[in-house]
Amino acid sequence: MSEKKMTSSRKHHLKSLMLHIAAGWIENEKKQLVETKKAYMAEMCPAPSLGGDHATLMETCRKIHALIDKVDEERYDLHTKTVKADKEIEDLKLKVIDLAGVKKPALKKVRMSADAMLKALLGSKHTVNMDLRANLKQVKKEVKEEPSEAVGDWRKNIEDKADRKKMFETS
Repeated sequence: MSEKKMTSSRKHHLKSLMLHIAAGWIENEKKQLVETKKAYMAEMCPAPSLGGDHATLMETCRKIHALIDKVDEERYDLHTKTVKADKEIEDLKLKVIDLAGVKKPALKKVRMSADAMLKALLGSKHTVNMDLRANLKQVKKEVKEEPSEAVGDWRKNIEDKADRKKMFETS
């Protein structure tokens, strides 16, 4: 069977009808919540009787302070329990991550020159030249000449060495 498509005006009408019904439900929930709060406060916190002498008022204040202290202790205990539970949850999450292991994605080889990498990182505004050899000074190599001994008279050198040998032998 062929299904008939709904027209846009019909869709719009149904949407507005649903929103109107939902708004009514939200209003009812708000009213019910206010009534519930009033009933709870009337039950749990009756209006204090302020009539009487000074001693009665002091006793009423002591009772109220005792109730406040009790509520503060309960609040503190609940707070510490929730902090402890939150810490335990975080520890368990870390253990789960450690047990599962962190899967590292496979890295792809990228052939990129240093200039291209800096341009990609810093943007096209920065023109940084990584050719470090261009920044170096040109230094001329000086050829050091070793003083060559006189090649001509080798006998003289032998005689000098013989004289040194005699010095060591006599001492």
